[in-house]
Amino acid sequence: MEKKPRAIKDKRYEEKHKAERKAKNATWGTSVPREKSEQINAFLDKYGYTKVQLIEAGYKALLDDAGERNLSLGKDK
Repeated sequence: MEKKPRAIKDKRYEEKHKAERKAKNATWGTSVPREKSEQINAFLDKYGYTKVQLIEAGYKALLDDAGERNLSLGKDK
């Protein structure tokens, strides 16, 4: 199967900018049980949230919780 010109350009672009993307973003290779991931995805779809928003809100909640348990944690930054 022959690649279309757009696919070839996209691949070249991705290869050229791979290091830049890796320096700018992190990807966590993690697994969540299927049932839980389906529940999370349904929630995100229903309320229009993204997975990034979920991670950011969870991180903030954990920082707040850590700050309440130990004042030297969390809210310093």
